[in-house]
Amino acid sequence: MVLLSGGQPVKTYRIALGANPQGHKQQEGDERTPEGLYRLDYKKEDSRFYRAMHISYPNAVDKISAKARGVESGGFIMVHGQRNWLGWLAPISQRFDWTDGCIALTNAEMDEFMALVDVGTEIQIEW
Repeated sequence: MVLLSGGQPVKTYRIALGANPQGHKQQEGDERTPEGLYRLDYKKEDSRFYRAMHISYPNAVDKISAKARGVESGGFIMVHGQRNWLGWLAPISQRFDWTDGCIALTNAEMDEFMALVDVGTEIQIEW
């Protein structure tokens, strides 16, 4: 993941994605990370993971697409740290795509990310 400011790279992170990462998220439970343009719309400090920032998935198009297929779009997709109390496993866990569709960082990286990124920031997610 690359953070940009004024079109210039500021920071690059090694991320973990959904356990089935390739392709846009189609429905709840598919373990895919959504692709497209979203917003980081709020911070969450009380989650099962070390800090989190919510991604505005599903958008209107995602909802319509899921409804047309007769499935739930899913939601609650976040950029987050490691599972609480397991941050020490990050050197291993960050080598694999292990989330249910979120974007995971190490806890130290999550602290940095939260300091650098404001609520309302656009996020472009691409495979």
